[in-house]
Amino acid sequence: MSLTAGSRPDGTRPAAAVEEPAAALAPRAVPEKPAAGKVPWRVRLRRDRALILMTLPAIGLLLLFNYVPLLGNVVAFQDYDPYSSSNGITAIFHSPWVGIEQFSRMLDDPEFWTAVKNTIVLFLLQLVLFFPIPIALALLINSVIRPRVRAVAQAIMYLPHFFSWVLVVTVFQQIFGGAGIIAQTMEQHGWGGFDLMTNASLFKFLVTAQSVWKDAGWGIIVFLAALAAVSTDLYEAAAMDGAGRWRRMWHVTLPALRPVIALLLVLRVGDALSVGFEQFLLQRDAVGRGASEVLDTYVWNVGIQFGDFSYAAAVGLIKGVIGICLVLGANKFAHLLGEQGVYKK
Repeated sequence: MSLTAGSRPDGTRPAAAVEEPAAALAPRAVPEKPAAGKVPWRVRLRRDRALILMTLPAIGLLLLFNYVPLLGNVVAFQDYDPYSSSNGITAIFHSPWVGIEQFSRMLDDPEFWTAVKNTIVLFLLQLVLFFPIPIALALLINSVIRPRVRAVAQAIMYLPHFFSWVLVVTVFQQIFGGAGIIAQTMEQHGWGGFDLMTNASLFKFLVTAQSVWKDAGWGIIVFLAALAAVSTDLYEAAAMDGAGRWRRMWHVTLPALRPVIALLLVLRVGDALSVGFEQFLLQRDAVGRGASEVLDTYVWNVGIQFGDFSYAAAVGLIKGVIGICLVLGANKFAHLLGEQGVYKK
């Protein structure tokens, strides 16, 4: 009689050889480990609690001065009267609702459309003339070999950023005004009638030149920081391949600046309807409201001077909504170009 492996002569198997159930033979489930690099939020909260505590004051200020005032946009749908109650906040609850009456009034207001036209023209002009200048100056300063000369040039260009608009307008008045240096020099040589500060047709170029002189240095710092991150090996490799200075700038420098340019361009487009307030308010009497009225000064004039708070809030609300749409559209365009923009896809 043949015996099977592990069986007794009588045909029975030992107890140890009894077959176990299939469930017992199945491999046991191993608990899943957390994904690599993913830290639970409780661990991160305990680890970064010092940093979180340091940012709480900044978050509080941001909420207090940037987000809480957004609740006041409700007056755009009311006929708001600040004197209907003991204070302006409780007056919101006593003012009658008018729906979209303020927005309909806005569409029929010719002064509003004049402010919109001036704002768009100034934005396009500054986008074409002002935005490329910091890039060109950063490339020029970066090409300077001597560090001391580079530091002095950068400090001189950055200094006007700390000037107030009152000082900037005063400097331009002393140079281009009717009693300025240029006008006096022309009168000494028999020429007269020069006063750029009161020329309404050239006002948009004047304010663009003021913005360039005041804020170009700030943009230079941003682009110089991006240029500092470019590896010198790329320039050496391009030089070994026979690329000259202009070719290296076109194929190495500008591609390195492209992400920063895309980001700043998105932010600039989002701020298209805010071309300035104090700068235009200071010079409005010299050239007239037809040439200098922009949306910011229009809101101030309607809301503060004439006390039409609901209408001014409606204009400001529309301006903010359009600004958000411009940011989203410009950021989408940056994604199509392969750049990150303000946020990733």
